[in-house]
Amino acid sequence: MLFSMLSCQKQVDYSIVISDGTYLANAQNRITEVIIHDIFSPPVAARIYSYSSLAAYEVAAATDPNYVSLLGQLNGSEKTTFSPSEDVYLPLASLAAYYYVGTGLIFSEDMMNEHRDAVFAELKEKGIPDDVFEASIAFGKEVGDVIKVYASKDNYHQSRSFPKFTVTGEFGTWEPTPPAYMEAIEPHWNKIRTFVLDSAAQFKPLAPPPFSAEPGSEFYKVAKEVYDAAVKADPEQQDIALFWDCNPYKMNVKGHVMFAEKKITPGGHWMSIAAIANKAAERDWKASAETFVLTGIALNEAFISCWDEKYRSNLIRPETYINQYIDEEWVPILQTPPFPEHTSGHSVASSAAGYTLGQLFGDEFHLVDSSEVAYGLPIREYDSFSQAYKEAAISRFYGGIHYMPAIDYGVTQGLSVGEYIWENISTKPERLAKSN
Repeated sequence: MLFSMLSCQKQVDYSIVISDGTYLANAQNRITEVIIHDIFSPPVAARIYSYSSLAAYEVAAATDPNYVSLLGQLNGSEKTTFSPSEDVYLPLASLAAYYYVGTGLIFSEDMMNEHRDAVFAELKEKGIPDDVFEASIAFGKEVGDVIKVYASKDNYHQSRSFPKFTVTGEFGTWEPTPPAYMEAIEPHWNKIRTFVLDSAAQFKPLAPPPFSAEPGSEFYKVAKEVYDAAVKADPEQQDIALFWDCNPYKMNVKGHVMFAEKKITPGGHWMSIAAIANKAAERDWKASAETFVLTGIALNEAFISCWDEKYRSNLIRPETYINQYIDEEWVPILQTPPFPEHTSGHSVASSAAGYTLGQLFGDEFHLVDSSEVAYGLPIREYDSFSQAYKEAAISRFYGGIHYMPAIDYGVTQGLSVGEYIWENISTKPERLAKSN
């Protein structure tokens, strides 16, 4: 019975084996584990999530008139028509496309392949015939190959050979921070092709206050705010800071030994939130793929926009400033990430992703965020996506790693990015028709 229903036009009943986004969410969770293992930077992680999710979504959009392909809408992409055979089980093909593209974007391919093989074995045990299975995997690869070619032209691979960032030593500019004093991460990220934005500088934020070491100056005041907030942080504020830390570079020092503590990236946290929202809203596999791709694109554009400003303003971090001009013994609650200050990456990325999820689910959405449980932190609950992204933003102030202008201007920047994406591409035919 299963074979006849699958082989005779697969869209008849997708609920037989794969109905919701659980399998896709599990694949995404695995890629998060690999991103942590391989220690990819937050911008690179967002790129991995976005292309992997795009592959999965394009399978979902291939035959369903309720969804519109993003190929032809995204910068540098070409409109492509996919025609799966009647033997293709589309939910499986979507999952296969995700694994195929995602595995091509990371280092530890064996980790992804091991997970994929276990999942495929489980699905075969549920009765999917071999010919349907093979046709589905082949179609996923067909779509995935198109996405791989598209991804290969975004300037990422070329950027791997661009020169490292030069620390100028000028007053008020960024310099490496303790304990590892790492070099600046992804100084050329603004050269990565955007998906939707017309340029990395499209939503250039307000500039930070003019640098000054003079007590009573505007810059001194914003630095003193960070110092006071971290010193006076109550337990709830400390919990908020730690919950949203998401620093894949955290280094621990014990005596003469230094070792890394691997954590989820900001993008990984928001992709996890997207999965949690999908499950809570009981979205099917197609709608789940839609959630992942739109959230991934928002994150990708947010990091390009943010990193463009970071290396334009090249601003000194609070830890460096405070140690030099206020208290040489002061240490922030969170470890300072290895890149310039302005604007706050968490603020830009979280507000862009939160805005997108608010458009998909409605902003007022009870969210039980368990994203950090695997990393030893408890759940936190929110009554809206905006509440979550605002807390993510202010967490950087409580943690002592960002001045308030970086946070406030960063939220504005991220919301502008998210709104622009939502207004300029669409997964829904009716919205696309209106925009045209």
